[in-house]
Amino acid sequence: MRVELIELAANVLFDVPEDMHQEIIALITAVAEDPAAQLPGMCAAFGEWCWLVYTARPDVIEVLDAGCAR
Repeated sequence: MRVELIELAANVLFDVPEDMHQEIIALITAVAEDPAAQLPGMCAAFGEWCWLVYTARPDVIEVLDAGCAR
């Protein structure tokens, strides 16, 4: 499964502390590896402190936005 980050989501990865960066990467990995998380339309995934908004297409997860609560 290929993952694409739009610029807004990619910028978040550069602006958060390392532990938050790792949580966002873990969310992306979980979504990419779980077929049940790959629903059509806009979806969201939530971790302990971070979240991401994404869409799924047959071979691509497109991360539209990501953020952290702290």
